[in-house]
Amino acid sequence: MAAGGLVTIESRFGPKETMDKLAAGVAAHGMAVLARIDHARAAAEAGLELRPTEVLVFGNPKAGTPLMQDVQSIGIDLPLKALVWQDERGATWLSYNEPHWLAVRHEAVKGHEPTLAAMANALHAVAAEAAGRGGAA
Repeated sequence: MAAGGLVTIESRFGPKETMDKLAAGVAAHGMAVLARIDHARAAAEAGLELRPTEVLVFGNPKAGTPLMQDVQSIGIDLPLKALVWQDERGATWLSYNEPHWLAVRHEAVKGHEPTLAAMANALHAVAAEAAGRGGAA
């Protein structure tokens, strides 16, 4: 598990390509893309500058709903989110909260281990593919 539950991997692609690959991978794994939030565009509309920074909100109610039925507070962290961002050197990064960490945070682990493992494995695979890491985030 990553420190503080946040997993961050460097992408071999630029921000737009990484996000496009992430959205496609999410859909290919049977999850729904619920929102794509472009913070840089919003900043520009407010007359501010921000390097590429975009959030993808996605999930599968069959996985998330049982967790929320058990501990509703986890709904603040579900559906899942991933952030694609560019640092000051121009490197692109992909960050996401590790599902087991979210469950620990809300004391929703017991009885949900198989679901959490499936969520973590799918998220890891999708993120690694989107970042050009071929399955090894």
